[in-house]
Amino acid sequence: MPDLVAVDLPGGPEFVDALSRAWDDGNAVLPVDQRLPRRARAALFDQLRPSQVVAESGTRRIPGSLPAAAGDALVVATSGTTGVPKGVVLTHDAVTASARATSARLGVDPDRHRWLACLPLNHVGGLSVVTRALITGTPFEVLPSFDVPAVAARCGPDVLVSLVASALARVGAAGWCRVVLGGSPPPEGLPANVVTTYGMTETGSGVVYDGLPLDGVELRLDATTSEIRLRGPMLLRAYREAGRESYPLDRGGWLATGDVGAIGTDGRLHVEGRLSDLIITGGENVWPTPVERALRGHPGVQDVAVAGRPDPEWGQRVVAWVVPDPAEPPTLDELRGLVRAELASFAAPRQLVLVESLPRTAIGKVQRDKLPTPGEHGTRR
Repeated sequence: MPDLVAVDLPGGPEFVDALSRAWDDGNAVLPVDQRLPRRARAALFDQLRPSQVVAESGTRRIPGSLPAAAGDALVVATSGTTGVPKGVVLTHDAVTASARATSARLGVDPDRHRWLACLPLNHVGGLSVVTRALITGTPFEVLPSFDVPAVAARCGPDVLVSLVASALARVGAAGWCRVVLGGSPPPEGLPANVVTTYGMTETGSGVVYDGLPLDGVELRLDATTSEIRLRGPMLLRAYREAGRESYPLDRGGWLATGDVGAIGTDGRLHVEGRLSDLIITGGENVWPTPVERALRGHPGVQDVAVAGRPDPEWGQRVVAWVVPDPAEPPTLDELRGLVRAELASFAAPRQLVLVESLPRTAIGKVQRDKLPTPGEHGTRR
C-alpha cells in the first residue's frame, strides 16, 4: 500500500524535490505547516497518521500509520469549524484536472509564463501553484514565506502569482501578468489583471473564476437554503482523520460547501457567506461581509469583523470588532450610520468592540469563533 509522507520542509527546491520523490514512489504527500509548535505537529500526525516524515533533519518512520490509497496524491490538513485537523484527500486525477482547468482558464502558456508560489504550502492556495506548474510543465519559483520585498522583486509581465487580499494590499497588482486572488472576500475596484476565485481545500483550489465555473465544474444552489453545491473531477476523494476515512460527496458526486450564494443577472456566482456565519437578528437575516464592507468606509477603521452574539431581545445582535486608527477611533453611532446608508437598518451593529488585531488564518480569513467576547477589550455600546 502507498505511504502518506509528511513533508515538513519550508517552501523551496527541497520541498519540491520531496514532493516529486514521493509521487515518483507512488506515495501521497501531507504538507506540514512550518509554524506549528511541536505539540501541534504531534496532534496533526496523530490525526492523519502519516507513515514517514521528511524534515531538514532527515527522514523517519512513524509507527501506527494509516496507508494511503492507490492514486492518492495529497492530503491537505484543514481544521474546518471544529479546530481538530482532518485531511482532505486529493487524487492525482483530481490534482491534474484542477491544474489543467485553471491553466486553461488563465491562458497559461508554459513557453511564455511562469508561476511564483509565495503562500503557505500547507494551504491549497499555495500548494496548487506548485502542483499545477509541475503538471503543466510551467516554470515556477517557490519562496519560503511571503516576504514583500522578495515577492515584489519577482514581479513581471510574464509572472502569475496567487495571493490573498491582505497580501495583495501589500504588493499591489501592477506589473503582474495575472494575480489569482482567493482566501477571503475580495476588495472592490480590482484591476483587470486580478482574477477572483471561489473554492476550498475540498475542491483542490479555486473552481469558480470571476463568478464563472471552470470547464468541467458544475454549480447549483440548494432550492431551500441557497447553499452552493459543486461537482467536478477536481473534488476530494475523502476526508482522513483519526485512523479512518469519511466521504462527504453525495451519491450524485455533489459537495455541499456550507456557503450561501446567489446567481446574478449576469449569470455569475455571488458568495454571500458561510451558513454558520449568518446572523438572525429580530427574525431578519444579516450576512457579515456586506456589513464589513460598509464599515471599512470609515477612515478610522483599519480592520473589521462582524459576527452575531446571543441577545435576549433580538435572538442575536450584530457586533462589530474594529481595529481602530488610534488618531481617529470610530464611534458606534458613526458606524451604524454608515451601514444604514447602504443596507437595511437591522444590519447596523448594535455593539462595537475595539481590538488591537483580529484573529485570522494564514491565508487571511477571519476566525469568527475566536473573536473576543463582547465586554472585553474596550467594548462600546
